[in-house]
Amino acid sequence: MTKSLSSHVLRLLPRRRDYQGLRHTWRADLLSGLTVGIVALPLALGFGISSGAGAEAGLITAIVAGLVAAVFGGSHVQVSGPTGAMVVVLAPIVASHGVAAVALVSVLAGILLLGAGLLRLGRAVSFIPWPVIEGFTVGIGVIIFLQQVPALTTPEEHGAGHTNVVVRAVGSVLSADPVYLAWAVGAVAVVAACMVLLPRIHPAVPGSLIGITLVTVVALFVSTPLAVIGELPDALPAPSLPLLDQAVVMSLLLPAVTVAALAGIESLLSARVAASMADTGTYEPDRELTGQGLASVAAGMFGGMPATGAIARTAVAVRAGAKTRLAAASHAGVLLLVVVAVADPVGHIPLAALSGVLMVTALRMVDLRTSWSILRSTRADATAFVVTAVVTVSVDLIVAVMIGLVVAGVFALRELARASTVQREELPGPAQPDDHRVALLRLDGPLFFAPADRVLEDITGLRSVSVVILRLSRVQLLDATGARALAETIQRLEARDVTVLIKGVREDHAPLLQRVGTLGVLRHRKHLFSDLADAVAHARSHTARERAGTAGTASQVPHV
Repeated sequence: MTKSLSSHVLRLLPRRRDYQGLRHTWRADLLSGLTVGIVALPLALGFGISSGAGAEAGLITAIVAGLVAAVFGGSHVQVSGPTGAMVVVLAPIVASHGVAAVALVSVLAGILLLGAGLLRLGRAVSFIPWPVIEGFTVGIGVIIFLQQVPALTTPEEHGAGHTNVVVRAVGSVLSADPVYLAWAVGAVAVVAACMVLLPRIHPAVPGSLIGITLVTVVALFVSTPLAVIGELPDALPAPSLPLLDQAVVMSLLLPAVTVAALAGIESLLSARVAASMADTGTYEPDRELTGQGLASVAAGMFGGMPATGAIARTAVAVRAGAKTRLAAASHAGVLLLVVVAVADPVGHIPLAALSGVLMVTALRMVDLRTSWSILRSTRADATAFVVTAVVTVSVDLIVAVMIGLVVAGVFALRELARASTVQREELPGPAQPDDHRVALLRLDGPLFFAPADRVLEDITGLRSVSVVILRLSRVQLLDATGARALAETIQRLEARDVTVLIKGVREDHAPLLQRVGTLGVLRHRKHLFSDLADAVAHARSHTARERAGTAGTASQVPHV
């Protein structure tokens, strides 16, 4: 066991083959890193502000976590940093516990992710159905969009107010400053137009950066009421552990679990998408969890926020030619250069311009074609999709995923239960006089807790039979409840003097049937058969003896 654990830990560490072919791809990787860095800058600033932790925290996270996840993560091309989904979780934490709690939550969540990687929980994301993932994504997009609405009303409203984004957005619009709102909407319109129209000229044109630059230049030369980012540091702060007070840690433990769960889910999903987009090999899910855990711990120590794999930035990296981890690492270097060289100009960017970037990003998260295809697929998938999206917006992200899983699971169990059937078959061979007193029943599909009672009723409802042959060779799935239901069926039939024969117990089901006691309730150990012909012959001999016994009894009755 110790040897297995040590080999698993070794597989989680960086290795030389992570950079296989680097001497041929380094130019493309560096160019990809530069491209992603330009795209990531406004997103890092915007997500940091939107979370309540501040633009500085978003930038630090993109640099520190982006570099650590690139080196230690399980994907060769994944780009990590602050994301919209994490912002949605962090905003209530900041509102309840203050900005100082973000760094501690980041460290705690990172430790939990490290543990998940060591416990090999990386494959867990594969159990989340596609409609739940899409509903989750739509909900996040709606929340990110609504989070920006208060930033467009008055400079003081941003970061304050009701914790529910819908209520807060509506309230901020009703109490909006018309002058500020007009300027802010204008800034959003300029940024949105640049993001939508400029890439049509050439895909490499950074529309968001150009839009932000235009709005910032106007704000510098024209007197506007628009609030700006403010002063940013011109260097990274020294790393240090957040204050580990026991009472504070206990109060933040549950939020940290939520953050860790979200970071794991989003990072694994992003890594899976990246593996399908790029011909750079598959991703390693356990190593991805470990890498994201280390990234969040490092970000928290530098005063940042929890990080996850970012699907949009990863897609940009792949399309820009990323082949190795150097692309994601160099993206962090580009952002560090921004901090060192141009921190002062960046501080003059109006917040409304960043809101425009996030609003367009949020709208792009809602894929109408995908949503429509899910709604038209099946009632089960459509329900799981809608419920997950609604709960994400109205309650909580992790709660939404859990409820979505439950809804999808209930429908899946119902369909699986419907696949369990009991069919009465004709007895093979030439017909015998008493064949109508033998019921040959074939059990198909899974036999587990959901359909067990129904199957029990179908079998015990038989009348006018002396022998029942249960064919179990086509039972695909069997659990303890199903095995116990079979035992109760046999007991009820035997109590009515109906002999039960079992044919075709599968090798993998036999131990469970033995442990639960199903085979032990048979009237005789010879009532277990592997061949159908033998079982039918035994049943016919039984009914023949019954008929002979009945005839003998009748001949002893005196005639009147």
